[in-house]
Amino acid sequence: MGKKIATLITDMFEDSEYTDPASAFKEEGHTVVTIEKEAGKTVTGKQGKAKVKIDEGIDTVNPDDFDALFLPGGFSPDQLRADERFVTFTKAFMDEKKPVFAICHGPQLLITAKSLEGRKATGYKSIKVDMEYAGVDYKDEEVVVCSNQLVTSRTPDDLPAFIRESIKLL
Repeated sequence: MGKKIATLITDMFEDSEYTDPASAFKEEGHTVVTIEKEAGKTVTGKQGKAKVKIDEGIDTVNPDDFDALFLPGGFSPDQLRADERFVTFTKAFMDEKKPVFAICHGPQLLITAKSLEGRKATGYKSIKVDMEYAGVDYKDEEVVVCSNQLVTSRTPDDLPAFIRESIKLL
């Protein structure tokens, strides 16, 4: 039975960090639902290659309706974490111990949600100190799986491992 994966995304996301996992999740029979401020708009990756149509607006979704959360990197997570609605949505998945997949700058939403203390995780090197201040046991590894719930990776180079572990959790 396929799982329903909430994906928080906005303009300037890292193209491959959305497209590669999203297509792998879909190939496995899962549903990827993109969420931004409003449904129907199109967001563009920072490389300008990927364009993603938004399925749902943040005000119309409920974390209870999803099995997992996917946070692609790029500049998208930093923009989204300025909006409390996205932070609250993210925190719900961590509190409910549902699977969360965050790559590159994706953990920025988890930092703002104050959901990383005591966790093992990784992320892009520029947010390593932020993650450590948030109480993370930071690992410089291609993929880190914590408590059979949280999957994190550093860069697009880590995508094969990130996708493999994320699919395992699903």
